[in-house]
Amino acid sequence: MNHDAPAYGLWSLVILNSAVFVMFAFSFFKPKTARDWRSFSAFSAFVVALFVEMYGFPLTIYLLSGWLQTRYPGLDLLSHNSGHLWSMLLGEKGDPHFGALHIASYLLLGGGFWLLSEAWHVLYHAQRRHTLATVGPYARIRHPQYVAFVLILLGFLAQWPTLLTLLMFPVLLVMYTRLAVIEEQELNQQFGNEYRRWAAQTPRFIPRGSGSIAPPNPEG
Repeated sequence: MNHDAPAYGLWSLVILNSAVFVMFAFSFFKPKTARDWRSFSAFSAFVVALFVEMYGFPLTIYLLSGWLQTRYPGLDLLSHNSGHLWSMLLGEKGDPHFGALHIASYLLLGGGFWLLSEAWHVLYHAQRRHTLATVGPYARIRHPQYVAFVLILLGFLAQWPTLLTLLMFPVLLVMYTRLAVIEEQELNQQFGNEYRRWAAQTPRFIPRGSGSIAPPNPEG
């Protein structure tokens, strides 16, 4: 097997890509409270673990190498394309970067970062006015920022699954759910009946099928 360019051991790319995505998410999320930092730190750990395997050391490929070589004889395990495990397991042909899963991953990533940005804009101005955030994405779901993180994580998993990130994903789901519940308890104490009326008609994570997202408050 011929490797003209190394696919792994590229630690500069690990650092660069991790920093770009972490800083990009930070610019939208802007954590302030200890709870914000916990959720953001968990997200950052997921991103770093992903890029370590994507460009540093392919731990998942190494652990599955025996099974992969048996099922796919002649497979170049050190090829970068071999890391796109979903494409290989589903029998996709051609360059996985142009496959349906890769395109879907870009949509999930783009949608997640867009939702994160929109939610932060509304929440920032609501916090400045000491009011409840109920417009924009908050008109459809109570925790759009946590949903945004999950969409981004799903986008990464669709593009490059690893054993570590697959194990981390359900843990992050539980953590975000717990943080959401704590946040709701605090909002209930702070805003009382106003919060309870909004919560009664606004789902926690999954929007209802009807209706549209209200536009951000122009005064904000």
